[in-house]
Amino acid sequence: MMVPPWFGWPFFIFLLRQFFLTIPEELVDAAKIDGAGHARILLQIFIPLSKPALATLAIFAFIGNWNNFFGPLLYLRTPDVQTLPVCLVQYQGAYGNTEWHLMMAVATIAVIPVLIIFIFGQRYFVEGIATTGVKG
Repeated sequence: MMVPPWFGWPFFIFLLRQFFLTIPEELVDAAKIDGAGHARILLQIFIPLSKPALATLAIFAFIGNWNNFFGPLLYLRTPDVQTLPVCLVQYQGAYGNTEWHLMMAVATIAVIPVLIIFIFGQRYFVEGIATTGVKG
C-alpha cells in the first residue's frame, strides 16, 4: 500500500510545477551569481517559498489516503489491519439489515481526524490554492 504513492500523483506534480513557475527567475539568477548550486537553490529558495503548496499537498494526500477504499480492500486480507472505510462497508448487514444509527456514529468519528488536519492546515491550504498558478 505504500509503494504506489512513491511514484507521484499527477495532480501533485502539476500543482507543484505550477507553483514553481510563479517563483521569479531573478531569485534563481541571484542565487547562481552568489555561487549556489542546484541543491542549495532548491533547499534554500524553492522549499521555503513553497510551504503553502506543500501544506496543501499534505492535506490532499492525507484526505486521499484516509478515505482510500479500493487499495486496502485489494491489499489487506486480515480484518485486524483493515482501514476504517473498509470496516464501515463490511459492517453493513449481508441482507441490508444495517443499524444506521451506529454506522452514522462511526462515520462521524471517522471524519474527526480529517477535520483536525484541515483546521490546523487551513491557513496554508487557502494560501497555497490562492497563489498556485498565478503569474505576476
